[in-house]
Amino acid sequence: MKVMLFSDGSARGNPEGPGGFGTVLQVIDSKGELHEKELSAGYDKTTNNRMELMGVIRGLEELNRPCQVEVVSDSKYVISAFNEKWIDSWIKKGWKKSDGKPVKNVELWKRLLEAAGVHDITWTWVKGHDGHPENERCDILATTAADGPSDELLHDDGGDLR
Repeated sequence: MKVMLFSDGSARGNPEGPGGFGTVLQVIDSKGELHEKELSAGYDKTTNNRMELMGVIRGLEELNRPCQVEVVSDSKYVISAFNEKWIDSWIKKGWKKSDGKPVKNVELWKRLLEAAGVHDITWTWVKGHDGHPENERCDILATTAADGPSDELLHDDGGDLR
């Protein structure tokens, strides 16, 4: 089974939130048929990087068996962590950066590693707002979630992000 996971986060330029993520999963089953699922949620008091991570995490957590997955995101933060092996270095250094400062969002990175652990993943960066249709779709979902009134925000069941 081949899976394409497109994800985007939005803090709407305000690090105090609200923020949100949008994810589109495209699954090609054994019969060659395409199935899609959209996931979107918003959170109070968050940052864009946290939403980028959350979108990928939730997409991977939706998969109920090991898959070949291509994760497509406009977040260099997420993609570089894997393509440039930042995450391996952080783990070896006890979740510290090269300069000795602590890595932000450690619990989310650990959750992402757990969600990714069973899959064969390719990490692909696309330039944001560049017309990539699925990325633009995710941006709309993320922005809608981020702009939602705080009393109507959807809270992911995978742990408190605040």
